[in-house]
Amino acid sequence: MPDFELSEDYQVLSDTVREFADEVVAPVSAKHDEEHSFPYEIVSQMADMGLFGLPFPEEFGGMGGDYFALALALEQLGRVDQSVAITLEAGVSLGAMPIHRFGNAAQKEEWLPLLASGKALAGFGLTEPEAGSDAGGTKTTAKLGGGEWVINGNKEFITNSGTDITRLVTVTAVTGQDERPDGSIKKEISTILVPTNTPGFKAEKAYNKVGWNASDTHPLTLDNVHVPEENLLGTRGRGYANFLSILDEGRIAIAALAVGAAQGCVDQSVKYAKERSAFGQNIGKYQAIAFKIARMEARAHTARLAYYDAAARMLAGKPFKTQAAIAKMVAGEAAMDNARDATQVFGGYGFINEFTVARHYRDSKILEVGEGTTEVQLMLIARELGL
Repeated sequence: MPDFELSEDYQVLSDTVREFADEVVAPVSAKHDEEHSFPYEIVSQMADMGLFGLPFPEEFGGMGGDYFALALALEQLGRVDQSVAITLEAGVSLGAMPIHRFGNAAQKEEWLPLLASGKALAGFGLTEPEAGSDAGGTKTTAKLGGGEWVINGNKEFITNSGTDITRLVTVTAVTGQDERPDGSIKKEISTILVPTNTPGFKAEKAYNKVGWNASDTHPLTLDNVHVPEENLLGTRGRGYANFLSILDEGRIAIAALAVGAAQGCVDQSVKYAKERSAFGQNIGKYQAIAFKIARMEARAHTARLAYYDAAARMLAGKPFKTQAAIAKMVAGEAAMDNARDATQVFGGYGFINEFTVARHYRDSKILEVGEGTTEVQLMLIARELGL
């Protein structure tokens, strides 16, 4: 039978990040949420802890860990502050991981030590005004000439793209096209490294979002951006395929974050139900409340096992695309359902932003949208079933 108990190293990591989340992150979460301010002091401390380097080799300044270690850290951070958790998730899985997976030796030497240190952040510029779930609809172009790529286009909803410590955004762009036998056109999509100090690159005004208010998210404009030909990341024309593989891994990380959010709602609800009295006793004594919280715990537990399974398959070198899609879908729905139920348990206080469950209520919806909508996950699962 499989053993889901964490090894000593994993448990120590999880406990350490949990303590950091409770004692350092949680006390300032409401402030950053209200001010829509990026938590630079928290990010700096996470960098000092080595969290941004968890899955990267020591030769590039990483901690020599693995993707499951990252997932455990994200779960613990997600319990108290999803904005902080997504900053780490996007910085690692979308910012640095593409370079680790597909970069050449020179690109890794230039960028990985900086990104793994957490002293700088990188973003991944995929989504466009007309290219979200349908990434093949990419309209940003990159034309090669004179040893340079000239990039023009717009990107939307790019995390970690406009902070004071953002140094790089990897963008997808159409670098050519081929005509299929049926006469239709197939776009050649590649990924290109764009340092943020490159003339013509601009992070536009940050979005006014429903949730994740302390996370940095911007639309991007690329206006005649010139970068060297060697900034091509991976093989020309493989940008879309490489991106999909990055997303498969990222779904495990997002699932872990969502499990943390779901568990955070359970923990807060249990505490409140033991303290809040109504009609002469603690509300947790009433079956309606107790059963609601019990169902919340079941959702969090089930979602955790799903991402554990997907991560185990990934680390074992086995196919994990379907399991990652299942984990992402189940965990995202668990987070949203638990946030709704936790808000109900808290009553009026659940509608006040200074309470963690209120922030989870606003934050969790994006977990059913970002890095692959629930509908895309269902499509992937159905496809695996031969439907």
